[in-house]
Amino acid sequence: MFKLCGLQFLLAIYLATSQNLGHLHISGPLKDMNFSVPEEGGMRIVYQFTSEPPAVSFRATGEKDGIIDIVPMTGILYLNGSLDWETRAAHRLQVESLDEKGNIVKGPYTVTIYVEDINDNPPEFDQKKYTGVVRQNSRPGKPFMRVHATDRDDPTTLHAQLTYSILHHFPNPFTEMLFQINNITGEISPSKAGSYHLDPRKQDTFTLVVTVKDMAGLTANAFTSSADVIITVKESLWKAPSTIHIQENSTQVHPVNITQVRSNEPDVIYDLLEKEKLPRLPFSIDQNGVIYVTEPLDREEKDAYTFFAITKDKMGELVDKPLQIHVIVKDVNDNPPVCQQALTEIEVQENEGGGSNIGTVLATDMDEKDTLNSRLQFKIKSQVPAVPASSLFFIQQDTGILQLTSRSLNKRIASNYSLKVLVTDAAFQTICDVQIHVIDINDQIPIFEKSDYHNVTVAENLPVGTVILEIQATDGDEPATGSSSIIYQVKEGDPNNTFTIETDPETNRGFVKIKKALDFEAAPVYNLVINATNPEPLVPDVQYNSSSLTLFKVFVTNVDEPPVFHKTVYRGEVPEDIPVNTLVMTVEAYDPEGAAVRYSLEGDIRKWLRIDSTTGQIYTASTLDREQQEIYTVDVVASELNNAAQKSKTTLILHLSDVNDNPPQLAMDYLPFFCHPLSGGERTFIQATDPDEQIYFSTFDFSLADDMNTRNNWEISKFNATHAYLSPKHTNFEENVYSVPVIIKDNGKPPLERKVNLKVNICKCSSEKSCFVPVQREHSGPSAGQAIGILLGVMLVIGFIIGGVFFHMKNKQKKENKSHQEDVKDKAELSRPLTVS
Repeated sequence: MFKLCGLQFLLAIYLATSQNLGHLHISGPLKDMNFSVPEEGGMRIVYQFTSEPPAVSFRATGEKDGIIDIVPMTGILYLNGSLDWETRAAHRLQVESLDEKGNIVKGPYTVTIYVEDINDNPPEFDQKKYTGVVRQNSRPGKPFMRVHATDRDDPTTLHAQLTYSILHHFPNPFTEMLFQINNITGEISPSKAGSYHLDPRKQDTFTLVVTVKDMAGLTANAFTSSADVIITVKESLWKAPSTIHIQENSTQVHPVNITQVRSNEPDVIYDLLEKEKLPRLPFSIDQNGVIYVTEPLDREEKDAYTFFAITKDKMGELVDKPLQIHVIVKDVNDNPPVCQQALTEIEVQENEGGGSNIGTVLATDMDEKDTLNSRLQFKIKSQVPAVPASSLFFIQQDTGILQLTSRSLNKRIASNYSLKVLVTDAAFQTICDVQIHVIDINDQIPIFEKSDYHNVTVAENLPVGTVILEIQATDGDEPATGSSSIIYQVKEGDPNNTFTIETDPETNRGFVKIKKALDFEAAPVYNLVINATNPEPLVPDVQYNSSSLTLFKVFVTNVDEPPVFHKTVYRGEVPEDIPVNTLVMTVEAYDPEGAAVRYSLEGDIRKWLRIDSTTGQIYTASTLDREQQEIYTVDVVASELNNAAQKSKTTLILHLSDVNDNPPQLAMDYLPFFCHPLSGGERTFIQATDPDEQIYFSTFDFSLADDMNTRNNWEISKFNATHAYLSPKHTNFEENVYSVPVIIKDNGKPPLERKVNLKVNICKCSSEKSCFVPVQREHSGPSAGQAIGILLGVMLVIGFIIGGVFFHMKNKQKKENKSHQEDVKDKAELSRPLTVS
């Protein structure tokens, strides 16, 4: 009854809204069809099949589920209720048209109604409450548990695409959550803050409220469900052991177990990682996390080791944070003291007072510093010679500092002492050798052989380094020591340090030399006071006096000197296009004696310059050209007006700056060509250059001359700043050399241009894509007379060869006959009877 009422209702709506079937947009002949219908939605018309005679009615069978049917007389396919995707995602029907007798006219045809899912199912967790355990210091982002939810909606749509998130975190003692969840997989792991802060001693249980949303969480209308996750925090098993102490040079059988580490995760792979690059790491770890030392250690070689214990999964990824392992190598007393020097040499002045520190015996011990193993003690075992007493020296037991016991050293009694110093630690001892040199004290001052060396006259043009005087002082202290070596100095009369004095180290003779050039006009006379001193200081009661001073005068004589320029080099810069007679530079020189100076030029090979002989003003004498020479160098000569032999030179360096005074030109040393016949699209490079200097880089514009013939046959296009393409405009060219007028313009200011008649060859080409040039062969065959002469010559040579062979054979035959006759004769003689007389 319900279906009938529904059908009547649908038909009433249909008849009320449609005048005829032609106005329906959901009608058509019977055939295989597919429809998509959203689930729910109630009663509705799906389609109307139109009948074709003799068909008068329709019949539908199949997966109707009591919801789908067809009106037999009108062919209307309709729903009398709501479809449910979760019950059936597609309904497959067979539809037939029947005649008046109920016979099948057409069909059955397959009609499939696909149910479109709508988001009508919320996601559901597979557990109402989850529990999990996490270890302290677990690696951030490594999952330790997961939650899972399902959604009954179509998994191929957003309706069933789920996303997870943490809604609440109880308790939450930090601003950042200690846990995080993968919004796709639902895997829960410690956050970066959680990996650092989780500590069961502070908080061992956390409750997370985890939500799941469908529609991928992209809309506010998504369905949401939640579940509680109870997480227990347990203490980490993965802890670094305390510092490990291993005694050096152990005699145990290695490897030796020294500690063990344990990962929070099962089935991990343990390994060691070096912190510093070593030739070898004397440690290993097994797959139970036990760490071994693999060989005896030597503290003197290395006193500490730091490395890391790591864990990896089967994919080679780190599981836990690396643990730092620190090993200290404990010292044993296995090293004797070592003298820092094979022989410790000490100098002591003979007037040194008792108790004075005269030096230190240095020794080291490679055992651990600041332990009894490396504590050293010193003792004097012997003194040679033992004069004037056997105990002149004392050594501090723990420092090795040597002291004098009394003021009793005398170089005349003994100039050297040899000590044997015993150095001991708790188990070893070593002898260190000490040599003590008694040195003379500086109690004698240098004394000059003359107190006045009178006068020395020198010319002002003497070269620097010339010796002008030799002086001599003597010292009564020990030779070849700092007490007897003499240093000479000009104490007075030389404010500008014009002179210097060098000392011969073997004779203490002093050589007074010129250090700076003399100048009669500046200083004609020097009154010098020279003193003599020792490198070593004098003893307190002795002072330098007048005996260590000497005097002499230096008279400088005047010498006529050449003029002197104010500058050693004159530099200038002018544009290359300045007019002739333009002033470019003024040079100036003076004569030390005040003579008048005249100027001239040397080396002006291009005759570009002239100089005013009186003023030193230099002018252009002809047109300059930077392209010929960019830097022009000449010598300027200044000479005395009345003595031309007194002259000096300076250099003038003139830089010519460029102006745009050269039009561009082609930079090609070959004839461009095209292969005949042309096929179209050919082109060739042309290149331009410009001798002018470009501020940045040369840029050229290429164009063809403005005549009709050229523009009809050729075209030019720019490639870059210095190159362009030249192309034929058509293919109707004969084999010939063509002259193409090309105009090239540069980028100077103002710009210049040049017209160039470019020769272009259109020729037959070889396989190597180059113009084919036939080889000119000369016909140089012999004439008839020459041929006969050659033939006769050849026959004559052959005749000579045959004659020689014939003569050789004849001669050989004669020799053989003669030899045969001699053999017969010999045989006859042998067969003749002997006659005895």
